[in-house]
Amino acid sequence: MQPRKDRVELALGRERCLLAGAVVPGRYVEGEDPLDELARLVDTAGGVIVGRVAQRLDKPHPKTFLGSGKFEELVAAVHDLEADTVVVDDDLSGKQLGALEEGCRAKVIDRTEVILDIFASRARSYQAKLQVELAQLQYQLPRQVRRWTHLERLGGGIGTRGPGESQLESDRRMIRRAIGRLEEELAGIEARKAREVATRSETCTVCLVGYTNAGKSSLMNRLTSADAFVADRLFATLDTLTRKLEIPDAPPILLSDTVGFIRRLPHKLVASFHATLEEASRADLLLHVIDAADPVAGDLAASVESTLSELGMADRPRLNVLNKIDAVTEPALLARLGELLEPCVQVSAHSGVGVPELLARLRATALEGRREVTLRFGAGDGRRLALINEIGLVRETRYEGEEAVVTAILAPLALQRVEALPGACELDRPNAKRRRPRRKSDGAA
Repeated sequence: MQPRKDRVELALGRERCLLAGAVVPGRYVEGEDPLDELARLVDTAGGVIVGRVAQRLDKPHPKTFLGSGKFEELVAAVHDLEADTVVVDDDLSGKQLGALEEGCRAKVIDRTEVILDIFASRARSYQAKLQVELAQLQYQLPRQVRRWTHLERLGGGIGTRGPGESQLESDRRMIRRAIGRLEEELAGIEARKAREVATRSETCTVCLVGYTNAGKSSLMNRLTSADAFVADRLFATLDTLTRKLEIPDAPPILLSDTVGFIRRLPHKLVASFHATLEEASRADLLLHVIDAADPVAGDLAASVESTLSELGMADRPRLNVLNKIDAVTEPALLARLGELLEPCVQVSAHSGVGVPELLARLRATALEGRREVTLRFGAGDGRRLALINEIGLVRETRYEGEEAVVTAILAPLALQRVEALPGACELDRPNAKRRRPRRKSDGAA
């Protein structure tokens, strides 16, 4: 049996890539290499980086992206370094793309294309593949230049096209049909996902969010032994993974790991992955996992918060988790980061340091809004007893004759669900006169 390939080589293969960027005000953090993140993306995509060309500009040149002098420097670098591909750290217009390809005589791709290629390689579930395909089509539509003639035509035939319709218009019409089909199919998946998540409303749900490669999957494995795929690569996880987290003396918690975020994540990609993030939008608590060892951790955390706001999750309760503290070399910086990102806990998913404090915070969340109740029902009602054990925290179970008496901590919706099951069930209230639950065999009162 051949080993499973968790990392698929992308369209870049082992191409020699030259990076290019326009350093505009407010886009990059002072002191960081402006093309460092793009380099990590290209490396994740399988490319070999042979050089970098960057220029400080108020805004990219509308035609050549870089100024005339830097443009000539880029063209010379492509030739001298024998680069196969120029990767630009921005979204390119059709005019910019054409000018760069004509001048460099090499393939030119932009930041969004690299991210989409990475997502395409990481997609495992049917839903994720549909989402990536939709984002790719939406991205390519305004940039369409006779690229889609290989697609199978939908409809077509004599009389279906007007006289003189260009190949470009025909291809665009075909893409719009494909987009409509994908949007309709994903809408159905999203509706089913929303119903699935809604059925968990009686159980405490916690969702891991954060910048890509911050250690979310490692923390998931530490807390639940989920065996989620972990790699020192961007976007190692795309599909949401949910596991039950059991904490002593606390109701069960459903913990979900989601896709990682990145600065300037393409808007089309954010929109198409809305169903994947349904877990986060309804979670009782968001655990914002932050790589504390990253020199620009504060700025990356702000980028994640911006994306969460864009997704309508700004009001979700959250707890910042400063991860990888065992890799921090300057304790003073960690202390300042902790003050900046309160409320927070400091942990190491690798060593387990700080995890007990995190579990204590999660226990408090699981108990919030829940109350202790005592229920009386028939001793043979195993279905009700199993449900209470599944969605609540059972304190005590005892039997009094033909009755089971269960003391448990339940959420209000969970209590309603337990009481709604067929058969007699009543709350045991202190100092109240207790009556025997009625059975079908009993006569009329």
